[in-house]
Amino acid sequence: MMQQEHDVWYACYGSNIQEKRFLCYIEGGTPAGAIRNFAGCSNRAAPRENHPVTINREMYFAKEAITWNGGGIGFLKPEEDSESKTLGRQYLITSGQFIDLVKQELKLEGDLVIDFTELEEKGSYICSPGGRYGKLICLGHRDNKPIFTFTSEHFLAEEINAPNKAYLATIISGLREVYELSDAEMVEYFKNKEGIKNTPLEAKLPEIVAAAN
Repeated sequence: MMQQEHDVWYACYGSNIQEKRFLCYIEGGTPAGAIRNFAGCSNRAAPRENHPVTINREMYFAKEAITWNGGGIGFLKPEEDSESKTLGRQYLITSGQFIDLVKQELKLEGDLVIDFTELEEKGSYICSPGGRYGKLICLGHRDNKPIFTFTSEHFLAEEINAPNKAYLATIISGLREVYELSDAEMVEYFKNKEGIKNTPLEAKLPEIVAAAN
């Protein structure tokens, strides 16, 4: 039985903050600096709106992404933390597009069923146990439409990994599209995130930030 389509907000905090990067998930294509080609959504209509969003969960970098030459990718710690302010962007898409997006993130073939009612009512939903982005989270609502994001169901403490420079630059570029942050503020935002702090990448942040457009 097909799920009824409705509008949802997709809140991102990693490289999808950059609009042209996110559109590779919608329209298909290979993002700049990446090596993976994305199939895109069955519905390739562009997001109708987008806005900044602040997420009260801590962002970190972990795992090894083939897409980004083995560098770590962004995750949120699964539990809400009122002290954490992760900067994100929310896109207005359809529920069907959101399902296709999650499938691409999970590299999942075949059907994926998401119980959106349970996700809204309980605040989270495991759509793929053990999947790297298998935990869906409802962050609230905007204009009476739910705001969804995703992360790993567990904090990946044993898989912390510094991000590839191109991946980090893509996030920085996306943040520049929606936030008015100085280079110093951008460095401050990233320097204490796990996967960057106490790594060689931390010292290179000013250079990476200055070069990212």
